[in-house]
Amino acid sequence: MASVSVRGVSKSFGSTPIIDGISLDICDGEFLTLLGPSGCGKSTLLRIIAGLERQDCGTIEVAGSKVDHLRPKRRDVAMVFQSYALYPHLTVSENMALPLRMRRLSALQRLPVIGALLPNTHSVSAEIKTEVARAAKALGIDHLLARKPGQLSGGQRQRVAVGRAMVRHPAVFLMDEPLSNLDAKLRVQMRGEIKELHRRIGVTFVYVTHDQTEAMTMSDRIAVMLDGQLAQVASPQQIYTSPADRRVAELIGAPKINLLEATPRGEGLLAVAGSTLALDSKLDGGNNITLGIRPESLQFAERAGLNTLTGRLRYVEHVGADLFAHVDVPGSSEPLVARLPVELASSLQSDQSVHLRVRREQALLFSADGRRLSEGDDQFTQLRSCAG
Repeated sequence: MASVSVRGVSKSFGSTPIIDGISLDICDGEFLTLLGPSGCGKSTLLRIIAGLERQDCGTIEVAGSKVDHLRPKRRDVAMVFQSYALYPHLTVSENMALPLRMRRLSALQRLPVIGALLPNTHSVSAEIKTEVARAAKALGIDHLLARKPGQLSGGQRQRVAVGRAMVRHPAVFLMDEPLSNLDAKLRVQMRGEIKELHRRIGVTFVYVTHDQTEAMTMSDRIAVMLDGQLAQVASPQQIYTSPADRRVAELIGAPKINLLEATPRGEGLLAVAGSTLALDSKLDGGNNITLGIRPESLQFAERAGLNTLTGRLRYVEHVGADLFAHVDVPGSSEPLVARLPVELASSLQSDQSVHLRVRREQALLFSADGRRLSEGDDQFTQLRSCAG
């Protein structure tokens, strides 16, 4: 195993900055995911760690040693690409064996006819074959070793790509959106298999994705990247419940967080969507803020009152065990989305008036510039947890 340290790394393509002074420590054996929208620089950072791109400034360390001067094959890392990058004319066994052949056999030993006659070629080739068979069995593709990539499904090709990385016994696995080409059902299966692989071999994983579900279900920590910078690095639970700013809050969560403009009214009250919420402490009057409410932080209420938002039901989504109510509230251009018990489905009709009580201890407050208001800020307040 090995730790990875990124120190002040920046990268531009021409006059366009892609990564802006990123510093990040990844622990031994950790599964860390770089999460962000397309174009945020996450794949570029992964390629810099692998040595496939050269940073403009900053350093990369693997296991405490700088590797900026080393070629990719000397960095003791293995990369699994989005496209799998398998050689179509080679069998599964040959694809998986290729990195070991390149590392352990000389150029002469790799020649088709002459190589077999050279000393040690046979014994080294036998060792490589054994290691390939062991990795293939661990991934459940040992029955596919004689096939070529064109004869495999997307999930099988993905396993081959992982197996090719496994046989090298790298200190660090780098994965660049390896599940993006799979269908939804297979993605769920492969998420579990990759997480189990990490648990079993205990190697450091750095995983790139734009899919928040992959990041939330697989990671020990998530590094959220936005506009070439790290917006937050924390556990999946912390990212969800305590986002550093409004951008992170909007990125994580499905359906996404509800955001409502709010105005402090003094005396511990907050005016929002034509209703009033009670606060533990005062905010400066007139300083507009944004209230963030996750769909599960809204509860159906029989009547209007303090800490209750009232609106008109636009429509209802039935999603298996969940029921998502889309409610138009005053002052918001987008409907409020509430996750409600499915038992309420028969009692809800489009265009009816509904009341939603806010679970105030789970609500989030953001300043006008998008910064999360937390304890210690002059503007901070937390919604009361007592009933009211």
